Amino acid sequence: MRYFFFAFLFYASLATAQPNYSVYNALLGKYVSSSGQVDYKNLKDHATELHAVTLYFSTQNPTEAWSRNERMAFWINAYNAFTIQLIVDNYPVESITKLDGGKPWDVKRINIGGKSYSLNQIENEILRPQFQDPRIHFAINCAAKSCPPLYNKAFEPKSLNQQLEQRTRAFVRTGSDKWSATTVKVSKIFDWYHGDFKNLNAFLQQYSGKTVSNSAKIEYLDYNWDLNQ
Repeated sequence: MRYFFFAFLFYASLATAQPNYSVYNALLGKYVSSSGQVDYKNLKDHATELHAVTLYFSTQNPTEAWSRNERMAFWINAYNAFTIQLIVDNYPVESITKLDGGKPWDVKRINIGGKSYSLNQIENEILRPQFQDPRIHFAINCAAKSCPPLYNKAFEPKSLNQQLEQRTRAFVRTGSDKWSATTVKVSKIFDWYHGDFKNLNAFLQQYSGKTVSNSAKIEYLDYNWDLNQ
């Protein structure tokens, strides 16, 4: 009986243990610039460093025992790490859209906690519906120049809100100096996921620091899928 009690405690501790992002954080600081450009060539030459990170992520098992911020930070970090892994595994490549017949987000190539996931599943079946936080769109990166820049730090549960606020504000304000009182030009992300932002004009005003009236016309910029290198 005592054996089973201690075995239960051991496995319970595994289920609730939190990932240590220090190695991933160091890798980002080494290979990703402050502006979000990724040194894929150098990463390819040191592929074992990245493989160690994604292998570590694969051993994790995020459950409801984790707090909301712990789960959100993990899935954001996992999405970004496995996207980097996808590019490095296929580098040199001009664009992520050149892979898997233009649908790399649908391939279940990610293993986490014994389950297989695609990038689309992580984004659209976990991150968006479970957390319903539009700032997620500015934290995950799709390896393209028009994507919100890849953060060169790991997202951490304790500072997640501040990190999401900073990433969102920085992205929304990019190009906002060219907005007029009648026309606002923004990323296609705001079009593709329009429903996530509820009142888009109010959202843009909140994070741009500029007045965006409900009558302002929203125009969406062309998306550049060239690699973010």
